[in-house]
Amino acid sequence: MTTHQRVKKHAERVPKARVDKFSERRAELGEAALTTLAALGYARTSLREIAQNSEFSHGVLHYYFSDKVDLIICSVKQYKARCVTRYDHAVESATTYDELMEGFLQSLGATLCDEGHVHRLWYDLRSQALFEEAFRADVVQIDKSLEDMIWRIMSRFAELSGEDPGMSPSATYALFDGLFQQALLKHMSGDAKAVESMKADVRQAIGRLFTPPAKAAAPRKRRA
Repeated sequence: MTTHQRVKKHAERVPKARVDKFSERRAELGEAALTTLAALGYARTSLREIAQNSEFSHGVLHYYFSDKVDLIICSVKQYKARCVTRYDHAVESATTYDELMEGFLQSLGATLCDEGHVHRLWYDLRSQALFEEAFRADVVQIDKSLEDMIWRIMSRFAELSGEDPGMSPSATYALFDGLFQQALLKHMSGDAKAVESMKADVRQAIGRLFTPPAKAAAPRKRRA
């Protein structure tokens, strides 16, 4: 059962006029609980534990969410929905290969530094989906949205370089997701070079997929 189906089932217990307000309140609570969820991770999380680390009572959380799976999915789904649009500006505003490269690398580095704990929660959730069926439909859906995001970026590189990436969307996503997850582990372990190393690896990987447009040679000065 996906989050949407759980919300629909839960909302059926609420008068129709309050369904929209119910969904809005869920979104607010999911957003507010994100910090606690990211700090605790899946294994140490329960609705009661989240309530103890937030301003919300256990009763309020239990009313809007059927269990911790419901709350975690809601929180992560909202966060990843923002992540998907984070790179759109870089893609839309870049007019050259180099502009797109620098915009993409800057955004990757910033999200790793500033929001690494939330990305850690996502990878925890994705790992749990291998064991718990309750997570799978939503995790697959989130993963597909991230794959589409990477493909939009790579498609723009293809337009600016005039070359096809030569890899499928899923394989391309796996490449960059793997580099990001590897860097996240290093960053969370205190490696001060993790971000710059990741950016160098991503730059190299893109350079293997697309040949950077040759820069025009500077005109030679004429001899007197």
